[in-house]
Amino acid sequence: MKTIQLIKEELKAAAEPAHWMDELEHDPRSGVQQALKSWRRAYEKRCVQISRHRDKVQFDLSYAPFSGALGAGTDEAGRGPLAGPVVTAAVILPADTDMLIGLDDSKQISIRERERLADLIRQAAVAWSVHIQPAERIDEVNIYAATRESMEQSIYTLSVKPDYVMADAMPLSVGCPSASIVKGDAQSLAIAAASILAKTTRDRLMTDLHSEYPMYGFDKHAGYGTREHVEALRQHGPCPHHRKTFEPVKTMLAGKEEDR
Repeated sequence: MKTIQLIKEELKAAAEPAHWMDELEHDPRSGVQQALKSWRRAYEKRCVQISRHRDKVQFDLSYAPFSGALGAGTDEAGRGPLAGPVVTAAVILPADTDMLIGLDDSKQISIRERERLADLIRQAAVAWSVHIQPAERIDEVNIYAATRESMEQSIYTLSVKPDYVMADAMPLSVGCPSASIVKGDAQSLAIAAASILAKTTRDRLMTDLHSEYPMYGFDKHAGYGTREHVEALRQHGPCPHHRKTFEPVKTMLAGKEEDR
């Protein structure tokens, strides 16, 4: 009789169901049954991921103006926070994207998985780019215009010119056909890839800002208006990376002006 450890190793190496697994159903050892259930759960999850992946690929192809057209996806991270930049990314994926099975909207993926996928995306992409829009520019033109400008810059700076562009809920002018897709990061593989690059880049930037301004806790809330962040603003006032046109920063700065 095979040891439980050997059976676990064989299950780990198996990519598809096999007849020998049916025989394990009759194995009286609880360790074997647990290992079999675990393998089947993982297999079912993988099947769902593959199905979703194929749907995303077909979704992107549905926007292609001609066969073989290169499509770029673009997305942003950081429109809502009180501090820090908006970061946008653009990605052109290759025809074969099986290495990215499991790629989804960055908000649905753990930090560790986002970092793993970000590395894979940069390795596999036909082209990718990231644009960082600072708080100063956001205050100059407003968050919507700053985000749109940043998305367009991320497209323009791609090393390969796309034949069409898919953007997450943002109409763009980029010199080729483009589509604004509501909840695009949940439907498009290329937009999901861009969301991963934008999110991981912005998170690293906010961690760097925490080193410079540790009193705000940027490493914990990434600049969003949490209770902790607002309380730190009341105690220390805003730093140069806070968005002066966002509340409550705007009101705090107006109060300081009145006090002078």
